[in-house]
This record gives sequence, structure tokens and C-alpha cells, in this order.
Amino acid sequence: MNTTAVKPNVTLNMSGLSCPHPLLGAKKMLGDMQAGEVLLLISDCPGTQADLFSWIKLTDNELVHSGKDAGGAGAYTIRKGKRVPVKAQVCLDMRGALCPGPIIEAKKLLNGMAAGEVLKLISSCNASRDDVKTWTKNTGHALLETWETEPGVFEFYIKKP
Repeated sequence: MNTTAVKPNVTLNMSGLSCPHPLLGAKKMLGDMQAGEVLLLISDCPGTQADLFSWIKLTDNELVHSGKDAGGAGAYTIRKGKRVPVKAQVCLDMRGALCPGPIIEAKKLLNGMAAGEVLKLISSCNASRDDVKTWTKNTGHALLETWETEPGVFEFYIKKP
């Protein structure tokens, strides 16, 4: 699944409230939602991002995406229920490398992989989110999932055709 296209079922705007209110609001809202439903949490509290990444690791919820909304507040897309991890045959950790480095190295590895195998690419380059999506679309590879595992660190699961 390409998580960059996930649409929220509910939006909760907690702007103007300091921590821990945004996290507590998200927890309460998710408690009333069904597994698989998605919450968009808006918060301008600077501590919300760290709170969410820590909390997610302890719960059955998934932080699908984090970024900023049009007004500059944090926008966090949270799915109720844990994600089912994609199995990858090869892992390429490119944290610290700037684009297009991660894609160039991924291409080299994928060239040596068998059809149907999956590459897990880890990148901390902020441009990689859009670059990998465009590159896989243009090359026929399948982008199975994109997941932000911590602030600014992305995992891409790419299947060779």
C-alpha cells in the first residue's frame, strides 16, 4: 500500500493546546474509532511529534505520515491498528545520503534481485519521499509501502517487477 495517499476518516485540530493535550486528544479519538480508520491530528505544539513517535511504539497504532499543514502546524496521519510489515529480501540503509544517492544505490541492488523480490530502502533525505514515488512509477517497480519510522526517516518497500 502506498501510505502517502491515505485519507483521514476524522480530523482533530488541537492547535493552541500544549502537550500533552494533542496526544491525549488523539488517544481519546482513536479509542472511539474502528481498526484501520485514520485520524489526522493537527497540532502546533512543538512537543507533539516526539510524543507521537514515542507513543506509537507502545500502541497498536501506526503513524502513517507526519508533516506540516498549510498554516505551518504539525499534521500527523495516524491509523488505528498496527501495520502488517512487508517482508523484504534485501535492506539498503541510506540514512545520511542525499538524493539521488538512495535511488541510484537502490537501482543497483534491484538490478541484481529476482523478479518479485522486495527491497527495503531506508532514507533520511526529505526529497526521497517524492523521488522514490516518481522513480518507481517511471520504472515499473511497485512501491508497496512508504512508512516514516521516526522524524525524517522513511522506509520504502519496493518490489521488482
